[in-house]
Order: sequence, then C-alpha cells, then structure tokens
Amino acid sequence: MILARIIAVHSYKGGTGKTLLSLNLAATFVKRGKKVCLMDLDFRAPSLSTILKIDKAECWLNDYLNGTCEIDKVLIDLSDRFHDKDKFFVGLANPTTEAIRNMSAKDRKWEMRALGRLLALRNSLLEAKGFDYLVLDTSPGLQYSSINAIVTADLVIVATTCDRSDVDGTKRMLRELYDLFEKKTEVVLNKVLHDFSSKSGRDEVQSRIKDVYQVPLLGIIPCFCDISKAEGNAIFTQERPDHSFAKILDELANKIDNSLV
Repeated sequence: MILARIIAVHSYKGGTGKTLLSLNLAATFVKRGKKVCLMDLDFRAPSLSTILKIDKAECWLNDYLNGTCEIDKVLIDLSDRFHDKDKFFVGLANPTTEAIRNMSAKDRKWEMRALGRLLALRNSLLEAKGFDYLVLDTSPGLQYSSINAIVTADLVIVATTCDRSDVDGTKRMLRELYDLFEKKTEVVLNKVLHDFSSKSGRDEVQSRIKDVYQVPLLGIIPCFCDISKAEGNAIFTQERPDHSFAKILDELANKIDNSLV
C-alpha cells in the first residue's frame, strides 16, 4: 500500500470552487511541511496563472503534454511565498485564447500520448525529485484531459454543491464514469448554506451525501461570504490561517495524509 500522492480535484460543472479547493489544499500540504506541485489541467478555462499573478512562464503544461519540453522547464518555484525553500511549485496551463483553442482541437491519439506524459510524472516528480504530493486541478465535466487526470490519480476529490443540476450531474458522472476506473473517490460538499454547526446537523448532511453519491464524504465547506468577496485573490490557508476555511482544509489534508490506498 502507498500513500495517495497524486490527487485530482474534479467536478461535474464549473462554479463548484474546484480551483480554490485545489490551490488551498496544496498550500495546506506545504504548511504541513510537504513538498507539493500544483498543476492546472483546466486547459479550456485556465485560471491559476491569474490567481497567482503569473503572466509568463518559460514553458507551459501544454508544452510538456505536446512533448516539446520536459517537466523541469514547466515548474515554477513559489516556495518564497511560504517563506520556505523547495516546497511549493506550480505547473500552469497557457491562458491565451490561441492556446485554449489549440488544446480544444486535440484528437484522441494526442490525448493518449498526453496520458503517457502525465503517468510519467510519478517517476519524474514523485520518485526522482521527492515531491510528496501532486495536486491536479482538472477541467470540469467529461473532457479527455479530466479523464486523463482521473486515470493518473491515486485519489480523486469531487467538488460539488447543493445545486440540483450539480447533484444530478455528479451522481450520473460517478455512476457512469468513475465506476469504470475503480479509483479511490471522495466528495467535498462546498458552499453549503445548511446549518450543520450541531452534531445532529452534521450527521444529517453526511448521511444525505452518502445516500446520494454512494462514495465517502471527505468534508463539508460552508459558504463563506468573505471568500467569495476575495474573488480568488487570496490563498486563505496561507494568508488567513485562523479562518474557519483554513481549519477545514487542514482537517481535509490530515485525512488525506493518514489515508492509504
């Protein structure tokens, strides 16, 4: 048995807080002393470069998957943001319109080659360079790039909300897609408006989620107005460690740290 070291964060639809969850989970692992690489695999709507305020990169993840560079050229060291050395790296998707259009036109043969490049990261980053975790922020829905990330991952976290269309779509996606891969999968229920401050409230939500999705519940995140107002401009687990959101993310990271597959 090995630790779940490659984590894909996925969702049925956009607007679930998937990227915010990916970024803050990666940052939480860094705070816990782990060496982490966060990768933006949402090639149709890349946003990490904007959130992290990075305008240019020597190479993008697009280039690595195209086979025109090695992963070393893609990685950007952001460890100084955590006042630590050699702990936090990112690989970004090219946010230009031309790059998005180019990636959207890729065929199945290219996607199969890209899968091979993703699978190779286990050796090139986890084994050779000593990363503890790779966190893959995926495209929502059933894009080939998302499926490749799911296949590559040890653990898939599905971010979902209480929105009816999201609930129905997530149920269908888990049943029709995830069952094929037999991946360790857990759900994070995000932007929750229900009162679960009491134990009975938490038990009710947890029971409902288990019945609906038939997969384990990793955690529940309330709807925080101040996070919404920040508009993705803050890494809360780093900048506001006493915030309830940061404490919830620490609980999620602790569960993952202690889970075996």
